[in-house]
Amino acid sequence: MTSGNLIPTAVLKRKAVVYVRQSTQAQVQLNLESQRRQYELVDVARRWGFRKVEVIDEDLGRTASGAVERPGFERLVDDLCTGHVGAVLCLEASRLSRNGPDWHRLLELCGEVDARVIDLDGVYDPGLPNDRLLLGMKGSISEFELGVLRARMYEAARAKAQRGELRISVPFGYVWHRDYGLGFDPDMRLQETIRLIFARFRELGSARQVLISMIDDGVHFPRPSDGKKMVSFDWVPIRYRNVISILKNPFYAGAYVYGKSEKRTEIVDGRVRKSYGHYKPASEWAVVLKDHHEGYIGWSEYERNQELLAANAYGKAGGVKSGRGGRALLPGLISCGRCGRRLVVMYAGRGQGYPVYRCERGNLMMAQARCMSFNGFRTDAAVTREALEAVAPMAIEAALEAERMQLESEAKRRQMIEMDLQQARYEASLAERRYAACDPENRLIAAQLERSWEATLRRVETCEARLSEVQR
Repeated sequence: MTSGNLIPTAVLKRKAVVYVRQSTQAQVQLNLESQRRQYELVDVARRWGFRKVEVIDEDLGRTASGAVERPGFERLVDDLCTGHVGAVLCLEASRLSRNGPDWHRLLELCGEVDARVIDLDGVYDPGLPNDRLLLGMKGSISEFELGVLRARMYEAARAKAQRGELRISVPFGYVWHRDYGLGFDPDMRLQETIRLIFARFRELGSARQVLISMIDDGVHFPRPSDGKKMVSFDWVPIRYRNVISILKNPFYAGAYVYGKSEKRTEIVDGRVRKSYGHYKPASEWAVVLKDHHEGYIGWSEYERNQELLAANAYGKAGGVKSGRGGRALLPGLISCGRCGRRLVVMYAGRGQGYPVYRCERGNLMMAQARCMSFNGFRTDAAVTREALEAVAPMAIEAALEAERMQLESEAKRRQMIEMDLQQARYEASLAERRYAACDPENRLIAAQLERSWEATLRRVETCEARLSEVQR
């Protein structure tokens, strides 16, 4: 290390750069003492004799592992290349970099332009072999420390997850209780909505048909209104991603799953870039603990749901496929007896036309001759006769079962609307109390609270109208 009185006057005439960095947003919000100590390096630079001091703090909340871009560090490197920087100040080596390429590139540039590296231990001249060796060791130790911390953290989390004790984020319908651990969300409205999704899928066999039926019934689903905190929610019309995420999540089948996704590393413009959230096949999940907690469905039903969703998504030969509408009776349900491909339906004639079943896939994809093509009316009529003859002996039982299912569906729909109405009345009551507690003189706040109250009252009226319609 060089001493303070050996810093050349030409170097002191340049500017000193104080580099401030913290690895995560949580550290930025909570570790305020570390921020204060890093900003105090401005006084350290002035004590060493620098008159012009610049602070670079654009990388607060960014890791220095090389996985993300750091605009502040890149600006520091650009300033070094111009020769206007006389010294780089940091609290410790890990603040500047935790990966070898960035650290050694910085030292190389400092040595070329005769700039100093200053921390709380002293001043280093990267142009001197001894100082360069010491700085290289500090950078290597910083990089090694990051690897040790990560390995220790990941192994501890994995060991805890293998026992099912790691408190991972849970989907809608579950909460971690402080006293007795994992359990159902106490919101009965949310529980019934999730159970309704599984019941509709059992009945309809298609995620999209579940969505359409629930939209027709006016079912709502919670959406977080506070970002990632998952504490407060807004109930909005249900969407397809809500339905499919519930059907595909093994957590609802009582299984504790850890390690469903992985990170991937790529080299972009000569730098390492890591991306997260890439889902892995179920066979590669790190931890799967069945019967870990109470589920909305059983594991066998979850597996059947996945098979049905896969068949619906890809339409493989021999798989199950739901109809797509139209006048034809069997669209998407019959396959060619020669090639095994699924037949498509076309309509010929004027007006709405009549259905024609064709083996069209081979002709479209490989210009092969069509295996078959036939009129759909005679086929549909024959299938209809066979179906009616098959169910004729049990017509009364089938009618009673259909009536029972219809009554259950209506009762479930009425229950969901009653829960919506109960929630709407609570929100209206809460908005009324907030408005009453507001100072009438504060018109800016009072006007907003009044509009919120009116909106909740309109929602109560809408829910009451829906309930009256269902009851009629």
